[in-house]
Amino acid sequence: MTVSNSFAAQTESFSFKKLLMPGPVAELHAEFESDCANCHGELGDVTPNRLCLDCHEDIAADIKAKLGYHGREFQVSKANCTTCHTEHLGRSGSIVEMDADGFDHQKTDFELLGKHAVTTCYSCHKAQQKFREASSKCLSCHEDDDIHQGAMDTQCQDCHSFETWSDVEFDHNDTQFSLKGEHKTSQCADCHPDQQYQDTPTACLACHALNDVHNAVNGDQCERCHDESAWSEIRFNHDRDTEFRLLGGHLDLQCNECHQSSGFEKELNTSCVSCHTKDDPHNELNGPKCENCHAVNKWTELTFDHNRDSDFPLQGNHQQLDCAACHPSGTENVDLEQSCIACHKIDDVHSGKQGELCNNCHKASGWSEEVSFSHNLSAFALVGMHAVAACDACHESQSYSETSSRCIDCHLDEDSHNGALGPDCAVCHNPNDWQLWLFNHDEQTSFDLQGAHQSLSCNACHKKPATKKIRQSSSCVACHAQDDQHNGRFGRACDRCHGHENFSEIRIQ
Repeated sequence: MTVSNSFAAQTESFSFKKLLMPGPVAELHAEFESDCANCHGELGDVTPNRLCLDCHEDIAADIKAKLGYHGREFQVSKANCTTCHTEHLGRSGSIVEMDADGFDHQKTDFELLGKHAVTTCYSCHKAQQKFREASSKCLSCHEDDDIHQGAMDTQCQDCHSFETWSDVEFDHNDTQFSLKGEHKTSQCADCHPDQQYQDTPTACLACHALNDVHNAVNGDQCERCHDESAWSEIRFNHDRDTEFRLLGGHLDLQCNECHQSSGFEKELNTSCVSCHTKDDPHNELNGPKCENCHAVNKWTELTFDHNRDSDFPLQGNHQQLDCAACHPSGTENVDLEQSCIACHKIDDVHSGKQGELCNNCHKASGWSEEVSFSHNLSAFALVGMHAVAACDACHESQSYSETSSRCIDCHLDEDSHNGALGPDCAVCHNPNDWQLWLFNHDEQTSFDLQGAHQSLSCNACHKKPATKKIRQSSSCVACHAQDDQHNGRFGRACDRCHGHENFSEIRIQ
């Protein structure tokens, strides 16, 4: 029973087909060697490709997709596998009958270009590895050459050339950030530190923060003003792109001298005083329209011509005055009164009694210089010594209208008559000289001077002060009462007996 079973087992393991096997199969197929049908099918099967492809599914997939060496070449895809692959050459036999040196790599999915064309097969196809298992990704061979340290995509060929690894053919213009101007000559690492190429920011300040002289005050839209050709080249045209032209001294200003808040979104006040408050020597007394007087070339350069641009030409000392001297606070938009007294009321020594037309007498060259008042146009014309007399000789105060025109009010000390001849000195005296006087008693009075009367001084008869009209009696006794030896017995008409030559001379007929 035991012998019979052993024989049966030996009979079952024995195959007549194996008697026809030309030799052992390769080591990779050794597990299938026990049954020839694994590779040859049943006796008489002439389509071994199907059996090969049932095991070699990856090759089958290539043929179907027309990829790889087996799928790309029509003749190869239709040929029997045994045309190139032989078996039964022993365990160490080579299944692939391929001339590596003469193999046309163009028939694969990876055409050999540049340096790859002169590279040995086993530089890419490692030992104990199927040829098809060699990766076509650059980093599979060039990982040690990757200066990006894996930060970039694995499609190295997008930038690097097959001629040499350092020959970069990447066109940055194919990205969302075209390189223009100075950016063309920049090194990759200038914008991509640590070989970080993914999600690189495109805002100017991401790279140029250190070059931002505005200290981020003007925002991050640098391209609105700066050009790629040079950071210092400004393409923003303030005259063209804004409603405020830059002229004169404004041309040399830095942007942040006017734009002090972040960005340019805030619309600035374009009035001069909005920037020049500290430069305003008028302390805002002349209003906000500085351009009415000041030039844009220089703050101290004035364009306002008071003689040309106003109805009040500046003459004499007016030319040296500060604006605020006449334009006090709150009057910048008011038409000022142009009369002298409007400004010089406190300087009016006449206390307003000479009226408000100061320019009738005074000149703009000086309040007290060359006073041009013509006294002859007044009620008291100056003639003789009056014409050379100083004003204060008659006008003790500056209230000229109150000055009396009576001679006695000035010449009281010189009145030798002690007022007996009244206050109207001009009846006898004339302005040429106080001592030059002329009075005709015969013609100007009703009492003719005869005889001894002619040599008498005025005060011999005129002894009492006369404040108004002179009233002097013409009767003899009015003066000769003491000479009347008759004690008034012959009346008051002394001239009936006495003559004018001598009182003691009697002329009775």
